[in-house]
Amino acid sequence: MKQKIVEKILRYSAIFEPCEEGGFTVTVPKLPGVVTEGDTFEEAKTNVEDAIKGYLELLSEAGESIPEPDSHSFSAMIDIRLPRGGALAGI
Repeated sequence: MKQKIVEKILRYSAIFEPCEEGGFTVTVPKLPGVVTEGDTFEEAKTNVEDAIKGYLELLSEAGESIPEPDSHSFSAMIDIRLPRGGALAGI
């Protein structure tokens, strides 16, 4: 008889901040101390996934509780281009 493989997905919000010298620094608000970086967005994303997995494994091994995942919503940065002059010129 085949065993059914069950996968659990935990979703945590990650904050990607561009660095002046290039690349990104990433933090995870619900997981204090999880900070990583990457030269590209893709590298930073891979690094934060690894950091989160490692953090959760350490908590589990220490018998600590795993922080509740974030809701299934997400946020995104939206760039708005404003014409020079006009009503919003003072922003």
